[in-house]
Amino acid sequence: MPDTSILRTAAFNPKVKAYFLVRSALICVGTIIFIPLIPFVLLLGAFFIQKYLDNLSCVLTDRTLELKRGILNKTESTIPLEKITDLQMFQGPVMRHFGVHGFKVETAGQTVGVGSLMSVIGIENAPEFRQGVLAQRDAVHDGPSSPKTVASPTQQTSPSEIAEIRDASLRIEKLLESKSEPLA
Repeated sequence: MPDTSILRTAAFNPKVKAYFLVRSALICVGTIIFIPLIPFVLLLGAFFIQKYLDNLSCVLTDRTLELKRGILNKTESTIPLEKITDLQMFQGPVMRHFGVHGFKVETAGQTVGVGSLMSVIGIENAPEFRQGVLAQRDAVHDGPSSPKTVASPTQQTSPSEIAEIRDASLRIEKLLESKSEPLA
């Protein structure tokens, strides 16, 4: 695999920890039955959220977008930039309060209704990071390694190529004629 250079490494907003804690507390309040557990959720949550953030990284290289995360089950996702169709930004009311953004990566060939291939919350300057990923995706797509189109009318076809096409066409015609003749 060719060497890739790192173009951007995402930094994570320190407020994302508070966002995750408040979101956990709101879930406890919403379920009513877990309200007495809120102090434990906040204490244990602070520890596990910090561990999660320590293991979280998002890196843009010249060819891929890479995400690493997890505490016990570590996940590494590498998405080729040419497969990315969009980076969907999202921000709920609690996220807005903390100034935290999230984005989901949508790819070509992704199964409809399954969700996003990759989702990350808390990248600092998320709109700028998103624009950087999309700009690099466009550069990769429009670069010299992009697929070539069919020969343009200005390109010359050699006589040997024309003869090959003619011979193949004759073989196909003979094959079709033999298939269409009724059996005796």
